[in-house]
Amino acid sequence: MAEPNAGSLDGVARHIILIGLPGAGKSTVGPILAARLGRPFHDMDEEITRREGRPIAEIFATSGERAFRELEERLTNELLGGPPAVISAGGGWVVSETNVMAARGLAVLIHLRVTPATAIKRMGVGTGDRPLLAGVDPADAIARLWRARGERYGRAEVQVDTEVLDPERVAGDVLRLINWSVA
Repeated sequence: MAEPNAGSLDGVARHIILIGLPGAGKSTVGPILAARLGRPFHDMDEEITRREGRPIAEIFATSGERAFRELEERLTNELLGGPPAVISAGGGWVVSETNVMAARGLAVLIHLRVTPATAIKRMGVGTGDRPLLAGVDPADAIARLWRARGERYGRAEVQVDTEVLDPERVAGDVLRLINWSVA
């Protein structure tokens, strides 16, 4: 089920930023949306990993979460200054009010909504490559992240349920809800 969180979202020149818990489907749905719109797709976690030459877990371990969030903020500003794109933000992107404010007016925030239990199933056991889930019970950690971030995810202009993930259908729901024609 999909539902708008705000009125009609005109302005095809805006970026689309996908937000949500890890495992919500951002990296799966993003490329489909980008292809349908004829836009570039950017996975922020992959781009930061590529630029830094090391995995995000290592960035967290050696430089700390704050350093990673600063990398996210710089990349957000860079991407928002480029041509309209579909952007998959990391699960904690919404923690930074700087990111959210930078996106205002330049992007449509789309929350891909999933329950913590389903997110854990999609990510698989271990989730060792996800620094905020490493060394802890993943179910408890995801539930904690949901409690900490759920209200911020809820501020997105569009909410799309991805509990039963059919990436093509989710992409279609997003496009229908933001009233953008497909290229």
